[in-house]
Amino acid sequence: MDNKKGILHFFQWICRFNFGIFEKEEFKKFIRLGLIFILIIGVYWTLRPLKDSIFILLVGKYQLPFAKTISVLTLLPLVMFYTKLLEKTSREKMLHILPLFYGITILAFSVLMFFIQPKVKDIALQSSIYNIAIKGLGYLWYLFVESFGSLVVALFWAYTADTTEPTSAKKGFPLIYAFGQLGGIIFPFGIGGLPYRLGNQTDFLSMAILGILTLLIIPLFRYFLKATPKKLLISFHGENETAIEKKQEPGFLEGLKLVLKHRYLLGIFAVNFIYEVVVTIFDFNFKLAAGTQYTGVALSNYLSIYGSSVNVVSLSCLLLGISNITRFLGIGAALALMPIIVGSALFGFLTIDSLTFLFILMVGSKAINYALNGPALKQLYVPTTPDVKFKAQAWIETFGSRSSKQGGSLFNMLLSPLQSAFGNVIGKSYYLYISGILCFPLLGLWLIMAIFLGKTFRKAVRENKVIC
Repeated sequence: MDNKKGILHFFQWICRFNFGIFEKEEFKKFIRLGLIFILIIGVYWTLRPLKDSIFILLVGKYQLPFAKTISVLTLLPLVMFYTKLLEKTSREKMLHILPLFYGITILAFSVLMFFIQPKVKDIALQSSIYNIAIKGLGYLWYLFVESFGSLVVALFWAYTADTTEPTSAKKGFPLIYAFGQLGGIIFPFGIGGLPYRLGNQTDFLSMAILGILTLLIIPLFRYFLKATPKKLLISFHGENETAIEKKQEPGFLEGLKLVLKHRYLLGIFAVNFIYEVVVTIFDFNFKLAAGTQYTGVALSNYLSIYGSSVNVVSLSCLLLGISNITRFLGIGAALALMPIIVGSALFGFLTIDSLTFLFILMVGSKAINYALNGPALKQLYVPTTPDVKFKAQAWIETFGSRSSKQGGSLFNMLLSPLQSAFGNVIGKSYYLYISGILCFPLLGLWLIMAIFLGKTFRKAVRENKVIC
C-alpha cells in the first residue's frame, strides 16, 4: 500500500514539475483524455511504418512522392463528407463514427494482406491486370492511413480544445501529449515489429490488433463522457463570440473560407505548411535509404523502431520539462524555437549523408515537434469559435499538412531526373543545393509567423476575446 502511495506521489510530483498544478477533477479529465490519446497515437504511429513498408512492397519506393501528391486530391471529398457530418451529427457521435469506420476497415485490410503479401512476387509475374490491382491496393492503403492521421487526430483535438479553458489547456495539453508518446513508444515496437520477431511473412497480425485497438476508442470515450463533470466540458467564451458566430454560414467549404478570411488562421496554416515541406524532404530521403537496406516485414520492423524512437525522445523531452517553455515564456517562444531547431537539422541534412544520421535527424525533428510545437499549436485554437475548432482546423490539418507534403513531394520528384541526367553523386549534390535555397527562406517566414501567432493569442486571452 505504501509503495502504491509512493508511486502516486512521485507521479503527481512529475506532473506538477512538468505541467503545473491541477485541481483533482481537472487532473482526472486530462488523464482520461490521455488514455484515449494513447490509443489514437499508438495506432497511428504503428500504421505509419506499415503504410510505407506495405506501399513499398506493393508499389515501389520511388512512387512515394506520387502517393503523397495523390493523397491531397483524394482527401478533398473525405473532408467534404466529414464537414457535412459535423453539421448533421454531434461532436460526441463523430467520436464514435470515425473509430468504428477505421477499425472495421483496418481489419478488412489485414485479411487482404494475409492472402496477398506472401504472393506479391508471384503475382507480379502474372498479367498486367494483376499488377494494376496490386498497385491500386497499395495506393488505397497509403491514402487510408493518411486520412486516419488527418481526421481522427484532428477530431480528437478539436473536441479537446472545445471543452477546455486556456489556463487549463496550458497545463493539460502537454500532459495529453505525454500520454500519446507512451502509445507511440509501446505500439510501434510491440505491435508493428511483432510479425518480424515471430518470423511471419505478412503484417496480418499487426493490422488485426490495430483494428481492434481502434474500436476500443469508442468505449473509452463513452467512459470519459460519463465520468467527467459537465463543468469541465465547457469551452472558452470570449465577449465577442456570439457576434462572430452569427456571421458564419453553414457549408462544407466553410472551414476553407474561415482560413482564407482570418490572418490568424492563415498563420497557423503557414506554420503547419512550412514544417511539413521541410520534413517531407528529410522523410523521403530517409525512407529511400531504409528501403534500399530493408524490405517486407524487416522494413516494417525497422520503421516501427523509428516510430518508437521518435516517441521515446518526445516523451523524454516532456518529462524533462520542455513544456515549461510554453508555461513560463509563452506560446510565442515555443513556436519561435521550432524553426531554429529545424534550421539546424536542415544544415546537418545538407552536409551529412548516411542512413544512421538520417534516422537521428528524423527522430529529433519529429520528437521536438510533438513535444513542443504540437501542444503549442493546439492551444492556438482555444480562443476561437467551435466552427474554427472543428471545421477550419480540419482543413488546416488535412489540406495544410497534405498540400505541404505535396509540395515537398513534388520537390522530391526532382531527385530521379537529376540523378538520371547528372549521375547519382552529382544529381544528389544538385538536389541538396536546391533544398537549401528553398528551405532556409521558408524557415525565416516561419519564425515571423510564430511571433505573430504568439502575440495574437496572448492578446486574445488577456482581453477575454475570441479571435475568429
